[in-house]
Amino acid sequence: MARGAQFEKTVLPNGVRLVSEKIPGVRSAALGIWVTVGSRHESAEMNGVSHFIEHMAFKGTTKRSAMDIAKTIERGGGHINAFTGKELTCFYVHVLDEQLSTAVDILTDILQNSVYDAQEMEKEKQVILDEIRDHEDMPDDVIHEQFVCKVFGDHPISRPILGSPKNVSSFSRESILDFHRDHYNPARIIIGAAGNVRHSQLEKLLIASLHVTGKRKAPVSIPVKELVPGLHRNTRAIQQAHMLTGGRSVPYRSKDRVAVSMLNTVLGGGMSSRLFQNIREKHGIAYAVYSYNDSLADVGYYGVYLATDKRRVDRAGEMVRIELDDLMNRPLAKQELEEIKTQYKGGLMLGLENTSNRMMRLARMEIYQGRYVPLDEISARIDEVTPKRIQTMAQKLFDQKNIVTTILEPNGKQPDLS
Repeated sequence: MARGAQFEKTVLPNGVRLVSEKIPGVRSAALGIWVTVGSRHESAEMNGVSHFIEHMAFKGTTKRSAMDIAKTIERGGGHINAFTGKELTCFYVHVLDEQLSTAVDILTDILQNSVYDAQEMEKEKQVILDEIRDHEDMPDDVIHEQFVCKVFGDHPISRPILGSPKNVSSFSRESILDFHRDHYNPARIIIGAAGNVRHSQLEKLLIASLHVTGKRKAPVSIPVKELVPGLHRNTRAIQQAHMLTGGRSVPYRSKDRVAVSMLNTVLGGGMSSRLFQNIREKHGIAYAVYSYNDSLADVGYYGVYLATDKRRVDRAGEMVRIELDDLMNRPLAKQELEEIKTQYKGGLMLGLENTSNRMMRLARMEIYQGRYVPLDEISARIDEVTPKRIQTMAQKLFDQKNIVTTILEPNGKQPDLS
């Protein structure tokens, strides 16, 4: 934590949680309204509605037009945006500290008072349909969707965040408002703030402007079935072959998440990683190659992605398997582990120089862990990781029983590049 940084948390009278971190020496403030709802909480028929609500929040409220929303923040040099994930939706701003009260007013307005105008809804449906088509034109996006579907089968986690064209076209104002009413209640809303902010000032502003009510409606908990390992090949009119291999990982609150994150850094977390150095630099098999780990509330998943010529994709897959086996069978040298620890800590610290990143870290800690985790504690966890612990996690994650591989290959037809 930066010298003098101060964390505070309160629960507002309506049940919304507020967490903030005051950082001396900065003139900016990042503020986010987080709702613990995403694509995994939607029914099959309403899949995509969380993302649609995120879009519509910026299309006008009872007192502001879409232009007013954007201009009010941007004319002061600020930035306003939002994103939807599998279990979170976030509306956030990054502004000068003097704009904080305006930022609170804007965010609470779009959360509570969006009008969902019929004409704007129809226009935004077309925008999202274009977004879906754009997504389908990107093979690296397509294979990630296919991979998640194979890792989680028919579980709601597999559902695409954007939804389907059929669903998006069918959304009505009534169905959207029903979903909003069911899920946007105080127990599922967290406010995060970081930068030159005063917690007491934020609390007063939010009590005055955030009036969400409603009984807690807990999301339906659907158990995740056992992973079914296998190889899945599909074709498409593309020029390169794309491969994703991986499986289940650890949830956000797992005591092993730091070790898994470090394992990911060793495997494919940068240009010095084993995958990059051996597959790209040493053998020139693939231009793009990396690994990632994503942790959700109750489960996680990891993947190794690469893109290469169709004739080399099987060879590339074999080389990935060699790297996975090596991490399973041979513990890291102490020197390599120390270098990874330094890299991991450095990346963490550099990321926290941005107030938006700090706000997002703060909110996620509250959402997933229910408490603030100081950097000293995280640093201690990193220091505690041993070569044996890394090897144990590799043996768990990279076991053939936990491996799904999806390959998307050219079908011989030329893609439409017009």
